[in-house]
Amino acid sequence: MYSAFQLAKKYLQYYVHASNGKGHGVHSPFVFDFVKNVLNDNKEYACYQQIESVRRKLLRDPSIIEVQDLGAGSAFIKTTKRAVNKIAASSLKRKKYSQLLFRIVQYYKPAFIVELGTSFGITTSYMASGNEHATVISLEGAPAIADIAKQSFKELELKNIVVAGGDFQQTLPPVLADIKTVDLAFVDGNHRKKPTLEYFTMLLEGSAISTTIIFDDIHWSEEMEEAWEVIQGHPAVTLTIDLFFIGIVFVNPAFKVKQHFQIRF
Repeated sequence: MYSAFQLAKKYLQYYVHASNGKGHGVHSPFVFDFVKNVLNDNKEYACYQQIESVRRKLLRDPSIIEVQDLGAGSAFIKTTKRAVNKIAASSLKRKKYSQLLFRIVQYYKPAFIVELGTSFGITTSYMASGNEHATVISLEGAPAIADIAKQSFKELELKNIVVAGGDFQQTLPPVLADIKTVDLAFVDGNHRKKPTLEYFTMLLEGSAISTTIIFDDIHWSEEMEEAWEVIQGHPAVTLTIDLFFIGIVFVNPAFKVKQHFQIRF
């Protein structure tokens, strides 16, 4: 992974070159609508406070659990015995991006959502809250982490989430075989190029005609940037939005011209 200095330098480059986040100069009607009604939706939805209360609880929990990394591993914690609050502090997606996932689901109303990397279930809870009629299937490799996520879902009274445990390579194919189509996917698990591209290919094969796939940490390392570049160049990908810490991929044949945007967020 990149060092803090390298990441800061890359973020500065992104910030300088990205559109201003207000939609000015964006010539795609779809992206302008996304910026106006999703990215810049500043309403305080009821679920925000409830889910953030669960996040705060996790950040205060000193319990020690046994965790075996199946992906690139934690950038900050190298032991298999870890404190819940330490994992929460290093791995939970920031509120800003978690709530963006809620707004994406709420606005576009995907019916079948697949998440690779449940962690403690914060992003899962936001997506499930965005559309109570959606089915959210979340894959998590660490049983102890999945158990805590399930407790969070129970506390939040979310009943539209299914957690599939195990290595993504083994759990993703049967999940995709069981559901009708992937309308939206959030990939936040293995931060390596080869597995990321393999997940992308599998999700694409199981996708609807119009599908959104969101990748976490696209600038986390040189490998992830290479994977993001390959994904952008895929023939099925018609539109991408780079928000630096996440990348949003739209597969929609209605978009006749392939376009890529960097937008400040």
